[in-house]
Amino acid sequence: MGSADLTCRLLGLEMKNPIVLASGIIGTSASLFLRAAQVGVGAVTAKSCSLQPRAGHPNPVALDWGAGVINAIGLTNPGAEEEVHLLAEGRRILEPHGVPLIASIFAGTVEEFGQVAALIAQARPHLLEVNISCPNVADEFGTPFAAVCESAAAVTESVRRAVGKELPIAVKLAPNVYNIGRIAAAVVEAGADAITAINTMPGMVIDAHARRPVLHNRTGGLSGMAIKPIALRCVAEIAQAVKVPIIGTGGVNTGEDAAEMILAGATAVGVGTAVWYRGVEALGTIAQELGAFMQAEGIRSLDEMRGQAIR
Repeated sequence: MGSADLTCRLLGLEMKNPIVLASGIIGTSASLFLRAAQVGVGAVTAKSCSLQPRAGHPNPVALDWGAGVINAIGLTNPGAEEEVHLLAEGRRILEPHGVPLIASIFAGTVEEFGQVAALIAQARPHLLEVNISCPNVADEFGTPFAAVCESAAAVTESVRRAVGKELPIAVKLAPNVYNIGRIAAAVVEAGADAITAINTMPGMVIDAHARRPVLHNRTGGLSGMAIKPIALRCVAEIAQAVKVPIIGTGGVNTGEDAAEMILAGATAVGVGTAVWYRGVEALGTIAQELGAFMQAEGIRSLDEMRGQAIR
């Protein structure tokens, strides 16, 4: 039997494999985009940007706590106007390698999401990821947009109006919600073309000797192997609730992890913390491991196994 076909089709984009560099890892410069392409990634997601520049939180901002990583970097970014130049350069560099570029945005109000999206659309990314896990500053309690259907849909509608129908939108959902399938359905009805699931899981690590939280921000987002079961459950629930592509993200460290994500219903597989543990080369290595797993199991294509675990 020949080698397994890793070709992945995502909203009209043809990727050589389903591995996507997740937002916030190394997607901060055109040279790093290129490095990811050179090691064999399928697509690259840039670090999330906001309308205005953000300095982020003071150190310490990240810790390997044993079963994963916790971080509260604070969404450091140069702002949307500067990001447009970075993305335009990144797209130019990635095109000869056949690697699509995904932009990522966040904001504090529904209106601001539309403003950021309109600016970022000028760079012509292949896909726009909308990170709605940030707090809604207009809400009395600062409830994250991802927490309820109404605010999640409102952001999606705002972004869709801002970018028109030409630029596909993937809404990035949070895991710490009551019913992620309902929220996925709400954003799809509001105009989302795809879903990215999941974002990090909120948590805290305490230094018992210092008698205080380790991170300066006290709490942060958990990523890495510990959240894989949460991510798989969320992807499966979303796949049963909507019929749009899913970029399954969270806890993928090996090719077999990637296979599990696809079996749960993911179209593509986001990889982030694995870069911390295995280096940038992990982006290509995981794709190779996935191919080896498929060949050993007699699976010829991604379509053949997608969603098998939830049928």
